[in-house]
Amino acid sequence: MHVTSDPSAPWLVAGLGNPGPEYAMNRHNVGFMVADLLAERIGGRFKRAGKAQAQVVEGRIGPPGRGGTSQALKALGENRRVILAKPMSYMNLSGGPVTALRDFYKVPVSNIVAVHDELDIDYGMLRLKLGGGDNGHNGLKSMTKAMGSDYHRVRFGIGRPPGRMQVADFVLKDFSAAERKELDYFVDRAADAVECLVIEGLERAQSTYNS
Repeated sequence: MHVTSDPSAPWLVAGLGNPGPEYAMNRHNVGFMVADLLAERIGGRFKRAGKAQAQVVEGRIGPPGRGGTSQALKALGENRRVILAKPMSYMNLSGGPVTALRDFYKVPVSNIVAVHDELDIDYGMLRLKLGGGDNGHNGLKSMTKAMGSDYHRVRFGIGRPPGRMQVADFVLKDFSAAERKELDYFVDRAADAVECLVIEGLERAQSTYNS
């Protein structure tokens, strides 16, 4: 597994979630939230992606907090072409839309980033990695089945369900009132982590954002 050495190759950042307003603030939709913030940062709006069952924004990502569109960054080579995506197929079928976008934009699998919720990490904490298992996450399971496991993951901790609550019920509930007080900060930090991964590489992003 390796990151492509071709700096002209685009990146595909897939925020995972479920479409529809009823799911918008669910814990399972934190990938959509991060993708929305990244789109705002690069000044783009999501639109339907042709035949792919997804919404996309095309643009350029820069270093964390510096945006991606300035002429200075372009001159320095400090930004990368990126396709931000939100699969519209529902979580457990995410692999189809992501694979279609990979093929259309000719993105190396090692330049694909899945941003997703993670039960086994405390709320708001991040872990970045390349490859590995799906840990029971249906979105990752679908992506791995479609294209193998050699893509990056930005794992956003949501913690475990309280008491005897079922996992499926927990992830499809909105963040609690207490969690929402810090949610914007944590989503912002996750977006920074994606920018760092794309621009500076996995090792630097892990050392800065893994918590």
